[in-house]
Amino acid sequence: MTADSNPALLDTEGPLGPGADGDPAAAGLPSARGPRARDTRAYLLYVAGKIGGAVVSLFAVLVTSFFLFRLIPGDPVKQMTGGKRVSAEQLAAMRKEFGLDKSVMAQFLDYTGNVLTGDFGTSYQFHAPVMDKITEALPATLLLTGTAYVLYTLIGIWLGTRTAWRNGKLGDRFNTGLALTLYSVPSFWLGLLLIITFAVGIGPIPGMFPTGGLESGGETGIAYVLDVAHHMVLPVITLVAVGYAQTLLVMRSSLLDEMGSDYLTTARAKGLRDDLVRRRHAVPNALLPTVTLMFVNLGTVVAGAILVETVFSWPGLGGLFYSALSVPDLPLVQGLFFVFSTAVILMNTLADVIYPLLDPRVGR
Repeated sequence: MTADSNPALLDTEGPLGPGADGDPAAAGLPSARGPRARDTRAYLLYVAGKIGGAVVSLFAVLVTSFFLFRLIPGDPVKQMTGGKRVSAEQLAAMRKEFGLDKSVMAQFLDYTGNVLTGDFGTSYQFHAPVMDKITEALPATLLLTGTAYVLYTLIGIWLGTRTAWRNGKLGDRFNTGLALTLYSVPSFWLGLLLIITFAVGIGPIPGMFPTGGLESGGETGIAYVLDVAHHMVLPVITLVAVGYAQTLLVMRSSLLDEMGSDYLTTARAKGLRDDLVRRRHAVPNALLPTVTLMFVNLGTVVAGAILVETVFSWPGLGGLFYSALSVPDLPLVQGLFFVFSTAVILMNTLADVIYPLLDPRVGR
């Protein structure tokens, strides 16, 4: 039978595709646009839900940042006087200046309205806008934690892949044991050990690195860059030692879950080298949980490392937060806490939004 003698073949095999006008629905066939549209709607609803959850979390942070730090014992006004003898009238004037004479609810409403406009108030101890102090300290934090983030992410993924692929061997047992040990060590304690060993010097080991700070001062050009790098060695090692351990353990666990999959057996059966099976097939799928961890850790880059920055006297947001807690400088503490939490929430939300694009099973 030819196409000329069968009009139905002309309808389904014409230049426009299935059907007389090229529309699959006209020929009674399912349309490919239907499932795609449903997937798009499902993804948009998923994203909207995540964004809505982030907004609720930010509001919870706003409330928490205001009420939590008011539980800290001590009178901020008396702390600002530095122990000097001040009359009751002067204390009352200072409380009025900073709005501390109002009720707690009135202070909260003022604080909420100001935050929505980007105003976190004036620091008690520095007598400067909180946002200015945060902006001033942010570059030092990004330099330190950003450098450490890149290093421990790369090291953790590389070692996690190697240890999982050689599961049970000596290298796997050594690296896993070391990672578990470092992951359980408090970062400030590890930092103190490094200062004692490599900054102060112990036994035959001389002091080779500064005990803290960002720079020695008086340097310019390439000498300044080298000086800053010299000061960064110990705090970066401290952050990398703890951060790489977490990344290694997550990457190792994910890759071990993938190693028994049928698609890897098929790839080997096709004659692919073991190295290609790992790099082209196993690692890309095992990276998905690690990608989530990377976004979560990226949020902590802005938050800094409060204890590590304090131990090494690093002039970043972490050291600023510790200084604000000691007063307590309520506007500065509240502003820093809100910025820290916002960075983590935004990175978590971004990870949730991107994850379905990497794994279509999520969010559908």
